[in-house]
Amino acid sequence: MATKVYIVYYSMYGHVERLAEEIKKGAASVEGVDAKLWQVDETLPEEVLSKMSAPPKSDVPVIAPNDLAEADGFVFGFPTRFGMMAAQFKAFLDATGGLWRTQKLAGKPAGIFYSTGSQGGGQETTALTAITQLVHHGMIFVPIGYTFGAGMFEMEKVKGGSPYGAGTYAGDGSRQPSELELEQAFHQGKYIAAITKKLKGAA
Repeated sequence: MATKVYIVYYSMYGHVERLAEEIKKGAASVEGVDAKLWQVDETLPEEVLSKMSAPPKSDVPVIAPNDLAEADGFVFGFPTRFGMMAAQFKAFLDATGGLWRTQKLAGKPAGIFYSTGSQGGGQETTALTAITQLVHHGMIFVPIGYTFGAGMFEMEKVKGGSPYGAGTYAGDGSRQPSELELEQAFHQGKYIAAITKKLKGAA
């Protein structure tokens, strides 16, 4: 039976979604892994999104909290809001009380990826503060550490991401994830999928 890895994200302007697509490719590159993209529900009304110049959502399916129970592992992604995960993703996690009560997610591995507006905008704090959500569910946080190799030490170009997980800088919204950031996202997907597969095989 295939190992199921769910890449679950919220993206307002497409930066997190672009990373998610690459993470899926990385996860799917591991033999025996079925990787699937999901987005969480939007909580803002269309009128507000229009004023914020947010583009229409993609056709990636919207996940329901109980869908999480079907997966063997996860990679959760979101933009930062004042150094923490966006409220839309927090609202989704707040609705997982039933899974918490039955500990359906306990022992399952999960990684985190993110997008921030600037270099001091929360590349580490966004992931660090999100770990509390995993802890209460008894999930196993899987950081990428420095497994990405030389790409972790890039100093000549702007590069998002950290040992916590893949990341990108959106700037004023016009900057898109760089090739190196996309490579790191692919690596994260592959890395977490391989660990998820090992854990499932050992169960």
